[in-house]
Amino acid sequence: KDVQKEIEPHVYLSKEEVKEKIQSYNSSVTDKLKMTLNANGIYTGFIKVQMELCRPITVQSSQSQGRCAHSNNETAFYLPDGCVNTLHISSTNTVREVIEALLKKFFVADNPAKFALYKRCHKEDQVYTCKLSDREHPLYLRLVAGPRTEMLSFVLREHETGEVMWEAFTIPELQNFLRILDKEENEQLQILKKRYAAYRDKLEEALGGVWKPG
Repeated sequence: KDVQKEIEPHVYLSKEEVKEKIQSYNSSVTDKLKMTLNANGIYTGFIKVQMELCRPITVQSSQSQGRCAHSNNETAFYLPDGCVNTLHISSTNTVREVIEALLKKFFVADNPAKFALYKRCHKEDQVYTCKLSDREHPLYLRLVAGPRTEMLSFVLREHETGEVMWEAFTIPELQNFLRILDKEENEQLQILKKRYAAYRDKLEEALGGVWKPG
């Protein structure tokens, strides 16, 4: 269930409060992805981000894999569904910087403005997903929520269709997308034709069994 972003003011914790929260966090970690508090008060740690991308992304051809459409030295392809990436970040890193780091890790050439980071959390037996603002700090949210991903997880998505900045796409990117969409449309059309042909054969077979001349 997607919901509007709740107003969550950033609570500025003292160094001692941060230290206590990090100690509590690390005592609950089960995957060795602990947080570290530096002398300057900045802390570092890990977040996991699930990639839920519906549209193809553009990468350098040498880095591409899977179903794709080529254009010079770049390739548009679909990222595997449910792909999860782990990032090591600091408490000063913003949502926008996390998105840029994710795209860099996958060698994605697309404009970061095309993507948004969401938080997914459980509340009263419901799962809620809300978009984070560019200025929020994911590691702070992770620290406050604790290490359990069922309580809080991060998801990377494209902006909704109505929010897409189409002018941010290059002509080759748009042409690649159209080629992929044409290919998918033809594949779906063939599937539908086979399905209805099978229905037609069964109907004709049933009619032949019911209607007998003379």
